[in-house]
Amino acid sequence: MSVATDPGPRVVIADDQTLVRGGFRLILGAAGIPVVAEAADGREAVAAALKHRPDVVLMDIRMPEMDGLEATRRILAASKARADVRIIMLTTFDLDQYVYAALSAGASGFLLKDVTPEHLVAAVRLVRCGDALLAPSITRRLVERFAPRSAGAGGADLAVLTPRELEVLGLVARGLSNAELAAALTLSEATVKTHVARILAKLQLRDRVQAVVLAYETGLVSAGQSGAGQNGPGGS
Repeated sequence: MSVATDPGPRVVIADDQTLVRGGFRLILGAAGIPVVAEAADGREAVAAALKHRPDVVLMDIRMPEMDGLEATRRILAASKARADVRIIMLTTFDLDQYVYAALSAGASGFLLKDVTPEHLVAAVRLVRCGDALLAPSITRRLVERFAPRSAGAGGADLAVLTPRELEVLGLVARGLSNAELAAALTLSEATVKTHVARILAKLQLRDRVQAVVLAYETGLVSAGQSGAGQNGPGGS
């Protein structure tokens, strides 16, 4: 009896540069990751995502007809796509204001266009599994620079959290990994993971990136606050 193997995440590549699309397709193909469609602008990206239902969309931010930000919003707003499509933004700048807006819209992270082949493949596989691509500390830098300055926006959303969950969310937003959270709160990592999962479920967030954005936008934490783990990636 043959054993079914995982074919790898199915990907749509959206970029207005033919060479970029071709290069990414070759890299992913060599790693056994199928590219089911390409798009040269935002409108094509939306159509391809809704038609092919990929696991991951590699989305350029700046494209003609419709930019990647609007395309991301439309893809994630489609009820059938929201639960399974993950979007990685492609940019040439690591602190682009549009990246922050895309993270707020639901993107799972971003990559620079000069990413190494190994990092590209790893990133696609990572977000396909439901993890956020960005380290919380990097997300925090983006949020501090580009988030609205008015604290308390949407603060009512946090009312569903217990005091312990609010504490965990605040530490997540400051960049602590699960191991560091466990040490800081004298909990097991398993318990921390349970708290994080409940926070994401209660607030209807896709991953830790969204949690960090919300924590800043609601005023739970503010720019300048920091914690341990500033350089470590966080897992859900």
